Amino acid sequence: MVDEYEPVIAGLENDVDEIEDQLFTGDAFVARRIYALSSEVIEFQRATQPLVGMLEALQRGSEKYHVDLELQRHLRDVHDHTIRIVERADSFRAHLQTALTVHATLVAQQQNEEMHHLTEASLAQSEEVKKISAWAAILFAPNLVGTIYGMNFDYMPELHWATGYPLALSLMLITSIALYIVFKRQCWL
Repeated sequence: MVDEYEPVIAGLENDVDEIEDQLFTGDAFVARRIYALSSEVIEFQRATQPLVGMLEALQRGSEKYHVDLELQRHLRDVHDHTIRIVERADSFRAHLQTALTVHATLVAQQQNEEMHHLTEASLAQSEEVKKISAWAAILFAPNLVGTIYGMNFDYMPELHWATGYPLALSLMLITSIALYIVFKRQCWL
């Protein structure tokens, strides 16, 4: 019966090796496969671990019941095989837990890289918005002055001055240049 577990151990080992190869390919379903294989290994451990205790009990009772020496040797051999199978199943379980941890680390690393790219894109977009806002403010100032003077008021004294028109143009130009200098110093342009 214990020898029949060898093909099962070989199959589990093959699955663990495949998961190892699959782990670094970026396959999204590897976590599900690791979990499923962990469940199989746990079921296998539940089936094999009690055998160790039973075989040890049989070996202890062999002297009491005067069991044949050849049968005692055979029980020791079966016990050794059982211990080896149980230890391999334990190592598979530990290996799968490590693989799950590595997978989680790889996923977190990939998410960190994606967040880094999104942050860089957001910063670049923010810089563009600053530039657009600065240019909008620069263009808004002359429009404001021009709009006020374009309202056809008759009671504005500077409308009748000889220097009123050049003064309005100068005010527009100075305001635009001042805003340009301010935004340039703040690295918005």
